[in-house]
Amino acid sequence: SVLSHAERCSEAYRDSSGLKSEFVDNKVSRHAHMTQIREARQGYGGHSGLRTTASVTWNTQVAGGKTVEDSPVPDVNYEPLLRASRLELARLLAKAPAPGLYLVATPIGNLGDITLRALATLAQADILYCEDTRHSRILLDRYGLRTKLNAYHEHNAEEARPAIVAALTSGRSVALISDAGTPLISDPGYKLVRSALTEGVQVFAIPGASATLTALVASGLPTDCFTFAGFLPVKAGARAERLAELAGASTGALGTLVLFEAPSRVAATLKAMAEAFGPAAPAAIGRELTKLHEEVRTGALGELAEWAQANELRGEVVILAAPDRSAAHAATDADIASALATLPDGTLRDRVDAVAEQLGVARKRVYALALKQRG
Repeated sequence: SVLSHAERCSEAYRDSSGLKSEFVDNKVSRHAHMTQIREARQGYGGHSGLRTTASVTWNTQVAGGKTVEDSPVPDVNYEPLLRASRLELARLLAKAPAPGLYLVATPIGNLGDITLRALATLAQADILYCEDTRHSRILLDRYGLRTKLNAYHEHNAEEARPAIVAALTSGRSVALISDAGTPLISDPGYKLVRSALTEGVQVFAIPGASATLTALVASGLPTDCFTFAGFLPVKAGARAERLAELAGASTGALGTLVLFEAPSRVAATLKAMAEAFGPAAPAAIGRELTKLHEEVRTGALGELAEWAQANELRGEVVILAAPDRSAAHAATDADIASALATLPDGTLRDRVDAVAEQLGVARKRVYALALKQRG
């Protein structure tokens, strides 16, 4: 019968998933559970395997004792998908993780982007480390995981790293997550991985969400070659020098440039990029990716710089640009240094202006190289 089938499904879910069942741990009463099953049975019209027309909702208890009601189950038969998902998760949970360090990618916004393998790893790892325990607890609570969270961030890394390595060398499984996305990408963890490998510990990467790749594939800019440069320096001078270095990359080596930036500095960074790569260079801004107010805006660097200056931006931001690697930007650092050397007379400003015009490159790039020559 549909009733016994639904009961078997709920039992299988509870017994094999390894996650906290909403029917048991979220304190949904058996009476309410049976009522939902009867409603589902009525929707099936008394015949198993037919699609349900009942509007059944499931309540999930989250942190703080609050209850959130999910959207009604659609008027389609998703049982094969649900069954396959349960079985795959059960298969992953049936085998304990091998000793080693697990780098687990987590959602960058939408919590539905977590993978089944990531959930299984977070559920079974002996020890779990994260950047911010309060932030990561939201994700774990969403999936009913009660794993204890330990902090590992830039402020305590030197102190915490030896203890983590000791746990790894003793045969424990340790999972590391960042606040969002793939660990180590502009987040702590590189030194931990290096230490683990030095000690002969296995390192496993559990792939998943990445703001870098999400923004890149949605930008409409070339994806065959790209450079991720993280965050640029905060100070204007250092930022201009870094952009000059990127602009001076050999022809074709840079590809699409991908940067992270704080919303308060987006306008200044875009302006500096327009000066380094030219205002007409194709670019894009990805903001609040996968979240409610997700936005990907495209245009020339100069246009986006003006737009950012006129608007107050909020949320996480990814900036992308595809500098023109031909003509105006083909000159190498050696070309610029040689041109500066042939103009020994005049002030530094005059020499920089002359070389920038002669080679068709950004003045700030020439100026940065001229300063390096002076020592």
